[in-house]
Amino acid sequence: MEHRLFTRTTFSLPVDRVFGFFADAANLEAITPPELRFRILTPLPIEMRVGAAIDYRLRLYGVPFRWRTEITHWEPGVRFVDEQRRGPYRKWVHEHRFAARGDECVMEDEVIWALPLAPFGEVARPLVRASLDRIFTYRRREIGRLLSEPPAGTSPSPTE
Repeated sequence: MEHRLFTRTTFSLPVDRVFGFFADAANLEAITPPELRFRILTPLPIEMRVGAAIDYRLRLYGVPFRWRTEITHWEPGVRFVDEQRRGPYRKWVHEHRFAARGDECVMEDEVIWALPLAPFGEVARPLVRASLDRIFTYRRREIGRLLSEPPAGTSPSPTE
């Protein structure tokens, strides 16, 4: 069964500055909660483009695992999509969208995800969903802090 996570955050910053932050894959470590012990294994710098593969190592609930994503769409200043090629999910497609609204940047994240071992994996869905909500809340806060601008407004993900 597929699930959807959606967030929207508005920053009082230009789109090129916010998108530029994401164009540097090294920033992903800085916006991931420290308890996940997230590390990029792919040598830096990584040229972000369609076909770029990025390998990571992290811990979830104390269990170490590797994750590989591939950039499947890359439209500088507008959007990009990363898809899991190897990792903990049966499906993970994460679209990042950026739009100018006056002097602000509206950033949207949409993740379509599914757990392995269906239907038995669905027992873990509430726990996984709560973890994803916490991770994306942390990300929004850290992006604002690192760009020296707190988010002007955020909207939580709708219920599934």
